[in-house]
Amino acid sequence: MLDFNKGSGLIPVIIQDSQTLEVLMLGYMNGEAWEKTQKEKRVTFFSRSKNRLWTKGEESGNFLNVVSTFFDCDQDTILIKVKPDGPTCHTGARSCFATDYNQNFIFQLENIIQDRFDHPTAASYVHTLRQKGINKIAQKVGEEAVETVIAALQETETDFINESSDLIFHLLVLLKEKGLDLQHIAKNLESRHQK
Repeated sequence: MLDFNKGSGLIPVIIQDSQTLEVLMLGYMNGEAWEKTQKEKRVTFFSRSKNRLWTKGEESGNFLNVVSTFFDCDQDTILIKVKPDGPTCHTGARSCFATDYNQNFIFQLENIIQDRFDHPTAASYVHTLRQKGINKIAQKVGEEAVETVIAALQETETDFINESSDLIFHLLVLLKEKGLDLQHIAKNLESRHQK
């Protein structure tokens, strides 16, 4: 049971992108905001400056659609994973926390690849590659792996970065073709680390 009494009726709410896991913003909720969020499946905060309920996106249209919610061990902080309809920050940035780059872009790339699987078009490289079958996809991973090794040993840092990027991209396509994703790999690596 959430404890709204600890913070004078307000508790902090961390908003995280459900796909990329990037932290998007921090806000506050009272009991009424929490109930409205649960009912409408869109994040509503209690605005301390406006002294009223405020649904994120009510003016911009950039709503935060609730995917899942979690409470901390003391029941006085909420983590809400969302699917944002657009940029979260009022500045137009994807997150209110300025970072040099999207640290979780690889998860976003995985979702882009999934979208190419779900909505194939003739102009899509992923679709073209899939049309050639799993053998060709696996072959591309092998080719990119060899090119990555060559770049590491004989070429520039830029070449190595480019080849590593190609390798990771094609590996993500192969994982998706096999019905797997990064979550499977992360869980496997985590279980190995614990041994």
